[in-house]
Formats: sequence, structure tokens, C-alpha cells
Amino acid sequence: MSTVKQFDVVVIGSGAAGLTLALALAEQAKVAIISKSELSEGSTYYAQGGIAAVLDAADSIDAHTADTLVAGAGLCHEDAVRFTVERSRQAIEWLISQGVAFTRESNPSPNDGYNESNNDYHLAREGGHSSRRIIHAADATGKAVSETLVERLQEHPSIETLEHHVAIDVVVERDNPTPTCSGVYVLNCETNKVETFHARFVVIATGGASKAYLYTSNPDGASGDGIAMAWRAGCRVANMEFNQFHPTCLYHPEAKSFLITEAVRGEGGKLLLPDGESFMHRFDKRGELAPRDIVARAIDHEMKRLGSDCVYLDISHRDPDFIQSHFPTIYQRCLDLGIDICKQPIPVVPAAHYTCGGVIVDKRGSTDVKHVYAIGETSFTGLHGANRMASNSLLECIVFAQAAAESILTEISSTEWQNPPQLWDETQVTDSDEDVVISHNWDELRRFMWDYVGIVRTTKRLERAEHRVKMLRKEINEYYGNYRVSNDLIELRNLSLVAELIIESALRRKESRGLHYTLDYPRDNRHAHDTILFPPKFCP
Repeated sequence: MSTVKQFDVVVIGSGAAGLTLALALAEQAKVAIISKSELSEGSTYYAQGGIAAVLDAADSIDAHTADTLVAGAGLCHEDAVRFTVERSRQAIEWLISQGVAFTRESNPSPNDGYNESNNDYHLAREGGHSSRRIIHAADATGKAVSETLVERLQEHPSIETLEHHVAIDVVVERDNPTPTCSGVYVLNCETNKVETFHARFVVIATGGASKAYLYTSNPDGASGDGIAMAWRAGCRVANMEFNQFHPTCLYHPEAKSFLITEAVRGEGGKLLLPDGESFMHRFDKRGELAPRDIVARAIDHEMKRLGSDCVYLDISHRDPDFIQSHFPTIYQRCLDLGIDICKQPIPVVPAAHYTCGGVIVDKRGSTDVKHVYAIGETSFTGLHGANRMASNSLLECIVFAQAAAESILTEISSTEWQNPPQLWDETQVTDSDEDVVISHNWDELRRFMWDYVGIVRTTKRLERAEHRVKMLRKEINEYYGNYRVSNDLIELRNLSLVAELIIESALRRKESRGLHYTLDYPRDNRHAHDTILFPPKFCP
């Protein structure tokens, strides 16, 4: 007989946002962390570049804010940007206090971003930034952050980590005057049983939805679960049409989503055509350091114009010792594939990388549903606008996780428990003997999203995608209603819903702005506005 597990707070997701929040609550609450795989298998772990923060005396909050607003193409919420940037130093100091070993400058000089005020940490520069403000741990910042925070979890007996567990849905008590969260249903992938969690607060920190696309830099778990769960629970979403394509993913049959950090371009890397000709100067005066949307479109244009499978990123003109010390992960991975980046250019292509839209939240991370929070890439805070500036993502994770934790701690002592959710009912379903349907639908979804809802769009392409996703969702929901859930089915159900939200948002935007570029409306409108979608009372 199934039992109900009870926690003060259930955190869905184990990236930088979820881990930071759990640690901030650990002294005063009983917390569960739900992780699809191992704790470190989220997008945070694979983040290379670093974290943008105002750390150098030559930099300023106003400058970082201004750069973010420019990159966001008129859609950033300035109050959210300033809120985040003002807390950037505090976020970095907290990470350092936890033990994150950021890279220090070996031979400090003003040109390398050294200043006495930053304790000789090396600060890199990336696209869209007017100053060196990216603090990093070589080229594996996410790995350093993830491993450090996971290690800190072991010090807190009040935090229970549940690996290989997949959240299915947030449970909302709709009989209340205000719909209020009471818990969450979770599939235990080790037992294949659905477990019921009773919680006073649920925090969604599941990352983005880039697995909606055939080519992505994200790990396999980035299937939009949190956005889909929040939508079904009754939360609004915003700006789902802004999907960031990272300009430089390693192009190699054995690479599988290996990212080449923007910091390579920040340290002088040049983008080249197959014949060795540089081209970025023809698209933007900032060249390789233009914002990601401009660089990705430029690469896409040149690949289509030439019929080329890739372009090339060349850093070989820098000293080999510099390359190997600043980019050890990239150097070794490329070398394993027969590419010596000290001597050869790196073949690269754009790939889906980041979901700039998401679940609408306030500056505490609070959603439209009482006691449901959303933080990190799952959320829409107003920080990123129409195009996320490099290395603002991990900063957002830390800042809003801490803000959400502060909010929960002020409420937790006065928050009454809702009635526990009913136990999960499997009496009307059977085991599937046609799992091939899942894999076929998954493949079809990702292919038409890449072909029709990619870097360059048209109304006709979007309408084709809309027609196909509606048919797919009908088939998937029918399948979901008749068979026992599995990890693959849960992900497919969520991803098909999020794909529909992306397509609907893209169709509503009759302009080109930031990451949304359509041949039918190639210019931006005079007045910028967010695309806000309102869920029906119940979304199957």
C-alpha cells in the first residue's frame, strides 16, 4: 500500500537554483530534492563559461544593467535586471564561501581583468558585455558549482535527496478560495511506482525545454517538465517564443551536444568559413562578441548560403599554454576526437541552448498558484528579455533561489498544511506494449520543431508546426490516459505541451526581435511587449 511522504518543501530539480534554495532552507525546514538522474546531471553541471557579476572596480551595476538591456532587445524588465545585478556580488561571495574554486589570475594585469577589489580572480569577457565580468572555474564553472553545492548537501540531515525520481504533476487544491498547492506526484524510476508527496511548498527548478529541438547543447533531461507542470497547475507563462540557440556547439558525430563556451570568442577566437575567411564583421561591428542571437543567425545564414555542414572557430593563434590552462575541458575533449585546438580550428554549429521564457514569477520566485515557486531557467523573471546575455543564467539561479528561500522562510511558520493529496490511482491503466509510439512521436516532434520553429521562422512554417503538434498532443494524451506512466512518457507529454506553447507564442509575435526572427515580419515593432499565455482552468 502506497504511503504519503511529507516535507515542508519539495524542490523539483537539482541544478544551481534548486540546490541553492535547499541549502538556504536547510536549517529551518525539512526539504526533499527530486532529481531525474544523479544530482549533478542537470544543465548546471555542463555550463562552461561562468557567472556574470560586478566584481571589478572598473565595472558598475549601471554598466552590467545597460548591457543586459541592450542584449534583451527591448524586452527586459529593468527592475528585474537591476534587482539581479545589484545582488551579483553577494551571490558570488556566497558561492566562494561554499567552497567554489573560481580561477585566479596567474599573472595579474589590468588587461586581464585583474583588480585588487576582486581578490585576483580572473574575469573573462563574453558576447554583449562591455567589460570583463565573467568569474569562472576554468571552462567548467557549472561542474565546480554543482559539485560544491552537492557536497554541502551532505552536511544537512534535514535535506533528503531522491535521485532517479521524476515529478509528474503538482497537486493543487482548487476548492480553496485561492488555488493552493498541497504536494506533488512523483515517479520512482527504480521501483516504477508513483509516490505521493505532501508539502507546504513546492519549488519548480527543472531547467528549460531545449530538448524540444533536434540539436541542442542541453543534457537529456531538459524536456520542459517544470513549465508544463506549472501550466497544468494554473500558472501563466511568458515569452516562450524566445529560444536561444548557442552559436557554437562542437560539430562531430561523436560529440553529442558538447558546447564550445563563448569565452573562447571572448579570448580572441575567430569564426571562419570553410575556406578560412572570417565573416562576423559583415553582420555586426562587434564581430564575434555580438550577442548570441546575432552570431547564431549569421552562422545559420552562412551555412545555408554555402550549403556547409558547419563553420569553424579558431583560437589557434593564442599561446598553447594559455589555451590549455583556460580551456582544459574543451582542449581535451577535442583532442580525444582528433582535433588539436592549439593548431586547428574547431568545427561548430548553432544548437538550441536556453529557454528565455517560462513560468511568470515575481521577485520572490512566486507563481500564480499559492505556495508554488519557480526559479532558474524554468521561470520568467523579466531578466533576459528577447535574448539572454551570456553568463546571466547562473547568476539568476543563485539570486532568485536566495530570494525564494527568504520568502518561504518568512511564511513557513504561519503556513497551514493543506489536506494531503489523494494517492495516485493506477486501477484504470495497463502496461504498454507499444513503447515504439513514444520514440516515434519524440523524434517527429523534435524534427519539426527544428525545421519549422528554429533560428529563422515564417508564418507558414509555424502554422505547419502548430497543426502537427496538436495532432501529436491528442495522440500522446490518449496514450497517457490508457497506460502506466514511464519516464519517457512523462517527458514526451511535457515536451509536446511546451512545444505547443512555443509555437503559439511565436505565431502571436508579428515582428522580429531578439531570438525570434521571422521572414514575414523582418523588423521590430515600435513598442515592445511580452507574450503572455493564460492557461484554462484545467489543462490535460
